Amino acid sequence: MIEKTLIILKPDAVKRKLIGKIISRFEMKGLNIKELTMAKLDSYILEKHYEEHKNKAFFNDLIDFMTSGSVILIVLEGKNCIKTVRKMVGATDPFEADPGTIRGDFAHSLTENVIHASDSKNSADREIKLFKKYF
Repeated sequence: MIEKTLIILKPDAVKRKLIGKIISRFEMKGLNIKELTMAKLDSYILEKHYEEHKNKAFFNDLIDFMTSGSVILIVLEGKNCIKTVRKMVGATDPFEADPGTIRGDFAHSLTENVIHASDSKNSADREIKLFKKYF
């Protein structure tokens, strides 16, 4: 099934100049970039994006980190895109992420883990709509 998903290359990925290395992995897998932009996200949109974490201890640190620099927003499209991307991204905790995954290869900490990827069709649809103003 052809579907779309949202990817965010987080400020640490941008600062560490990992953009090309990460994007090339998706392209080599046969996924298509439908939209791509660099943006500086505001806390309002990030609080909506991460609302399920609002009452967790790390929430404010996450918002501070995500507003600390530019990000790359990407809408990818392809067959079984969401499942494929999630497998490529790896576990949220980079110390649990398998070598060969994006987080396993590039992430240094739980908060600064280089990438966000939608985890379901509902999340992808909501996130693409939420960040549409940046494209």
